[in-house]
Amino acid sequence: PLENPINRMVKRSFDIAVSLPIVAFVLPPLTLFVWAFQRKQSPGPIFYAQPRTGMTKRTFHIIKYRTMHVSDANLKNVAKQATKGDSRIYAFGAFLRKTSLDELPQFINVLLGEMSVSGPRPHLIDHDREFSERLQVYYTRHFVKPGITGLAQSLGLRGEINEPEHLTKRIAYDITYINNWSFWLDMKIMLRTAKAVLFPPKSAY
Repeated sequence: PLENPINRMVKRSFDIAVSLPIVAFVLPPLTLFVWAFQRKQSPGPIFYAQPRTGMTKRTFHIIKYRTMHVSDANLKNVAKQATKGDSRIYAFGAFLRKTSLDELPQFINVLLGEMSVSGPRPHLIDHDREFSERLQVYYTRHFVKPGITGLAQSLGLRGEINEPEHLTKRIAYDITYINNWSFWLDMKIMLRTAKAVLFPPKSAY
């Protein structure tokens, strides 16, 4: 469906309509709030930018609120997935991750046209290579822009990927999304994601 120019225009218009007010009115006060907690619990940069692969495998830098302590050891282990009780995560950072508030700066990526509100979640570049070796259809997810949330995440599939079926299920939902995209599907994903933010699944850490 997103090969249709009209559908792409509808999706882009929706992305701008959602992301612009969040960037203009929500991020400024939230950033000050995050900075205040970081200053006490884990001094360092407010944001964390990391290279990811987007549509047509183009690399961009995803923007998040920093949720881990700043250290040389953490910089060396950027490809290590966060686990339950991960010592790299400071206290308020754990709250940001559990509620997905650490993802809100990605609406800047949406405004820049690098991401969409809904779409397959972008993985670390190292994980892209690893996962593509496990599943031949993996790179199909790069036919569309990556999303802040996705069909899989809205259904509770988020967090650490440590079992083959975890990856298989998520990619299956990504492909389902790409093949069956509609404006109403994006709306459903947003509503389900809002519910997941209020009532995080056990895999959220």
